[in-house]
Amino acid sequence: MAVAEESGATVATAPRPRGGPLAAVRDSLVVAQRNLIRMMRIPEVVIFGLIQPIMFVVLFSYVFGGAIMVPGQASADANVYREFLMGGIFAQTVTFATAGAGAGIADDMHKGLIDRFRSLPMARGAVLTGRTLADLVQTALTLVVLAIVALIVGWRVHDGILSALGAFGLLLLLGYAFSWIGALIGLTVRTPEAATSGGLIWLFPLTFISNAFVPSSKMPEFLGHIADWNPFSATVQACRELFGNPQGVVSDAWPMQHPVPASVLWSVVIIVVFRTLSVRKYRSATA
Repeated sequence: MAVAEESGATVATAPRPRGGPLAAVRDSLVVAQRNLIRMMRIPEVVIFGLIQPIMFVVLFSYVFGGAIMVPGQASADANVYREFLMGGIFAQTVTFATAGAGAGIADDMHKGLIDRFRSLPMARGAVLTGRTLADLVQTALTLVVLAIVALIVGWRVHDGILSALGAFGLLLLLGYAFSWIGALIGLTVRTPEAATSGGLIWLFPLTFISNAFVPSSKMPEFLGHIADWNPFSATVQACRELFGNPQGVVSDAWPMQHPVPASVLWSVVIIVVFRTLSVRKYRSATA
């Protein structure tokens, strides 16, 4: 903490960050390393994060799979629905990591750790960037495990490994974008419990008013339009296209006709907007 003289009084001021962009990257990686070490020391957080998406895969595959018909099919087929479903489950998994990101930052705020970071000569956005990068690594690990489970229950990739890697890249980009929403929530609320609740309450309508579990063509017309322009739906549709999985009847909405560029565009916009808001909030936040 720097000290300045003002009108005869000693005033504590936050130190200036060192260096330029390279220093900011270095600071972010240090914070990311700190969060990854913390995650490894609390493995139950990672384990519980894996259990929920696995449950969704099993329940939707075997409970609803034989009852839901994908448009374009002659009858309900559990195998077809299982492949239709997996793009939605993958996308839901990466977005639900938002709650964990918000809770982690809120916990650091509650313990006063954020104030300690702010007293150091480091880039102002490094704490948040490091946290979101660590969450991205955890999300990637979750996707690997989930993909293995999906292969076990019958999901397959039909358009080659490069297209599949592109789909997983879009999923990670979406997860990273949503982690910045979680960061803003974590900086705004007062307790980790509130961050967890606040991080989940808006995700349920976002994921269910989409094409993740049922085609938007089966929804009431006004909900179908919302689902078609939902950023979440664009990534789901892009994954189905890149995986070569059943897509159902695709609407004429631009994001559904061009899901890959729409997915990238939505994710980049979310990152730019919410990173800006989060860093601004971080500068004025107090524990």
